[in-house]
Amino acid sequence: MNDEPAAAPARIHSSFVIRHSALLFLLVSLPVFAETPRPTLPLDQRTNGRDTLVAIEKLRPLTTACTARVESPLGRAICTATIVGEDGYVLTKASEVPDLAKTRVHFADGRKADLREVHRDTALDLVLAQAVGITGLRAVSFGAARPLTMGQWLCSVANSAKETRIGIVSAKPRRIPGTGAALGIRMAEKADEATKGVRIIGIASESPAEAAGLHEGDVILAIAGELVDQFRRVHDLVNKRQPGDIVDVRFLRHEKEETCRVRLASRTKVLQNWEGEDFANGGISLRSDNFPQILQHDIPLFPADMGGPVATLEGKVVGINIARVDRVTTFALPVEAFWTDAQLWIKADRHPPKAVLAE
Repeated sequence: MNDEPAAAPARIHSSFVIRHSALLFLLVSLPVFAETPRPTLPLDQRTNGRDTLVAIEKLRPLTTACTARVESPLGRAICTATIVGEDGYVLTKASEVPDLAKTRVHFADGRKADLREVHRDTALDLVLAQAVGITGLRAVSFGAARPLTMGQWLCSVANSAKETRIGIVSAKPRRIPGTGAALGIRMAEKADEATKGVRIIGIASESPAEAAGLHEGDVILAIAGELVDQFRRVHDLVNKRQPGDIVDVRFLRHEKEETCRVRLASRTKVLQNWEGEDFANGGISLRSDNFPQILQHDIPLFPADMGGPVATLEGKVVGINIARVDRVTTFALPVEAFWTDAQLWIKADRHPPKAVLAE
């Protein structure tokens, strides 16, 4: 009797060993396949790859030939201009060129010229200018933006008007509210008793304050000629201005008064930089909000590409790129938002009122 209970587990154990040994032998006998790397596209075939762009090569004369590059005196690309008149009239992003007299325009045919400001529209962030002494340009052909639908293909100039890229309408047309302008600083809430100014306790990366040379620990004494001794006053003076505006800031550093000029940016841009949204992102436009109407698309562009045209694949320009918002978002002004007014600005400049002698 004592032997039987012991014999049953022995038989079960033997059966278990035989079955699992066979399974182990089968697994060991199977060929071992090394994990092969997943195939990837070569760099020139990825986003807006070479073969894709060949298909829209016919659009180059309708895009790059109708645009120009706005440069600093040293040749650095600032923004792109859309040619709207064969006699040198161009439209570009106003907040990127607060002083057109310090820029030059470089056309696709190699010609360069100074720019004369004709009209600046702050609400649209557009400026109409004329290239001095230039004629024989190819102006864009405008179409209607209203019929565009979500997912419709668009193309635009990129890389300082040297190439054409494609994307799609990625959101419905809408108004973009403004969030105000910003310096990109954090301030002490209590006034600095020793200087009666406002102490800077933090500066955002790539902010207007950083670009102007302000440092943590500096004490702001005045903005645009107005004395400040409360951080709320600094906020109010800056917030009521438009991104792209330039203000003089008087400050104290190591008991010595200094002055710098700061070009303000959208509060949206400053906050994105502070929160890390713009990391390795290629940059965001100084002004990226406060537009009465926008056309949104996902063409891969950069801030220096703003001011250039965006067109359908039939070659009709339906808007002007006005703000790079993030890695996959660009805002354009639809043609209906500006072209009627722009034609009036051009007409008035070509045919100014005749001078009348006072009696």
